[in-house]
Amino acid sequence: MKWLKRKDNEPPVISLEQQRAQKLTEMGAQLWAARQEKSLSLEEMVVLTKIPRRLLVAIEEGNLNDLPEPVYIQGLIRQFADALGLNGVEFASHFPVVSLPTIPKTAGKIRLMGQLRPLHLYLLYIFVIVCSVSSLSQLLNNAALRASNSQSNPQQETYLKTDPTHTKSSTKVQPVSDTLNSLKDNQSVQIGVTLKSSSWIRVVADGKTEFEGVLPEGTHRVWKAQEQLTVKTDNAGGVLMSVNQQEAKQMGEPGKVEEVKIAARPES
Repeated sequence: MKWLKRKDNEPPVISLEQQRAQKLTEMGAQLWAARQEKSLSLEEMVVLTKIPRRLLVAIEEGNLNDLPEPVYIQGLIRQFADALGLNGVEFASHFPVVSLPTIPKTAGKIRLMGQLRPLHLYLLYIFVIVCSVSSLSQLLNNAALRASNSQSNPQQETYLKTDPTHTKSSTKVQPVSDTLNSLKDNQSVQIGVTLKSSSWIRVVADGKTEFEGVLPEGTHRVWKAQEQLTVKTDNAGGVLMSVNQQEAKQMGEPGKVEEVKIAARPES
């Protein structure tokens, strides 16, 4: 029985893939919040970072399966963070690319010392990784730049470069209900929720309750539905909500109950 107790007290082993998924979700939420604070749209981030929009969305939502190899992901995160005024190198370093080899337990000190690798091999290993990330990131930047130049709207690019008011948008928060009716014929609907303060929230997707409970301040969650999403909260002023990757807006006044229904297709 004592042996079983020791086993139960041991922490669960998390695979490298799970570590990457958890860290990407956390970092993506931080990048999304930083972008919302600067009132920058995804289209503007494409121009600033030269990264395709689908990759920016995958990073913010923590969709590891929609992104390339981990070494590329770290480079994309660095570019994303740099464009938002963060320290991209330091920020991206928290994303796990490879796991260092562990030293197995041995019975004697002589055997343990014999298995240790020289320090210079680790330094060389790190140097190779850094060089690979830098060169691969440059190749990815060139490909993204060519794709952006061929697909971007010239009139929109001129507006971004010449209109001085476009770089600084108003910080006044508009109610979410003012923009919900602007949705057209979409195949699905998606909402992103960021908590400015701890609030109770309930999310119903296609008639099924996806979440109900209290979320702490700073939480960022994303939900999708094929037909309709319903969001209800007891503190509308503490919840920022974005619809289909649009600009996040406050649901209502602080301390008030608010319920919003968003349909993928307008009612006939």
